[in-house]
Amino acid sequence: MTSGNTNTPVKFDAAPVVLAWTGASGMVYGLRLLECLINADRQVFLLASKAAQVVLATETDLNVSQRPADMKQTLTELLGCASGQLQVFGREQWTAPVASGSSPARAMVICPCTTGTLSAIACGSSDNLIERAADVMLKEQRQLVLVPRETPFSAIHLENMLKLARLGVTIMPANPGFYHHPKSVDDLVDFVVARILDQLGIEQDLVPKWGQS
Repeated sequence: MTSGNTNTPVKFDAAPVVLAWTGASGMVYGLRLLECLINADRQVFLLASKAAQVVLATETDLNVSQRPADMKQTLTELLGCASGQLQVFGREQWTAPVASGSSPARAMVICPCTTGTLSAIACGSSDNLIERAADVMLKEQRQLVLVPRETPFSAIHLENMLKLARLGVTIMPANPGFYHHPKSVDDLVDFVVARILDQLGIEQDLVPKWGQS
């Protein structure tokens, strides 16, 4: 399957991946993960909080409109997405597929994940589409990966993480390793993204697995 803008919708073999961006520092992780998912020919349902869009403009050269349609167009052009490969949904777009257990998505990643979002998920608040999508993953016993980018963690943060981990959620703080001898910030970003892709069972060649050269 080849990515690229076409007029004919592409049928994707694997289930879509839900990717959410929240307002923690580390938007480079989320953007790089989106790029890798697109390059792996996966369909992506993207959710972004208002705070995430502020951080995106602060930490990258991208200044993306808050309107889902405009964000979709900008990212589709930037990443060369196939027709229908990237879907972007608004914060309160309750008719989005991800708001229901009937959604075809079987995995969700929140990267970066604020401790506020983590807390809301642990409490089951579902006050916006990101929280609701995560709640769907929990109730349907599907894969949910949270990538918090915060330091230090308070006891409240750790208790929320433990609560979610006991429910089967994967907690992956954005902690890059150094055994691959990184030469740049991009190498550090790729380390974290590679570990997320490994969790999703998506082949990646960003960083060799331990014991491989």
